[in-house]
Amino acid sequence: MTVSSPWNVDAATSYANQNLAQTTTKKNDVIQMDGFLTLLTAQMKYQDPFEPVDNSQMVAQMAQFSSLSAQTESNTYLGNIADSLSGSRMSDAANWIGKSMLVKSNIATPDRTGAYAGELTLGTDATNVSIDLVDASGAVVKTMDLGAQAKGPVPFFWDGTNEAGELIGGDALQVRVRGATPTQTATWASIAAVQSPASGTDAKLMTALGNFVPTDALRLG
Repeated sequence: MTVSSPWNVDAATSYANQNLAQTTTKKNDVIQMDGFLTLLTAQMKYQDPFEPVDNSQMVAQMAQFSSLSAQTESNTYLGNIADSLSGSRMSDAANWIGKSMLVKSNIATPDRTGAYAGELTLGTDATNVSIDLVDASGAVVKTMDLGAQAKGPVPFFWDGTNEAGELIGGDALQVRVRGATPTQTATWASIAAVQSPASGTDAKLMTALGNFVPTDALRLG
């Protein structure tokens, strides 16, 4: 006994469905250009000879599909670029962790060894320069006598210990200069972490002195 299907499928629909199935195996919600052309060819091949497809309609369909296809490819390309830049930005920013940066500040903080360091910039020569590191109560924790200094950058360093070798630093200390008026005071800050916003804005370098952007760094150490 032969059972006939209640749904009759003509040749054009059968051919179109076959090719549509082939194209949707790539991605259910996207039809590729070759699949579109296959369907268009099937439509023309099995069109009613008494009511052929209008040429202007066919050209409009092709133009619309080409435009949408180009836009999709462009969006994909831009997305790949954004992902690449985002990954690159995060990778570059992560490379800063563990390093020290010289930033404009009159506050000095210890590095992981407990040492304090910075740099003065003198506009003129000075004969007797000294630096006091002062705690929050106003007490002088350390005095560094630098003597005569020529104009320009003058580095300073303290290991954070007293004469007995005992660590007495550990807190943030204010840098006070005597014997000269520096045009700039800068201190070294250790970079503990990095915030890299997904929005693409500048990464934030997190230090004991606060958060900075990479362009705030005078030098890296």
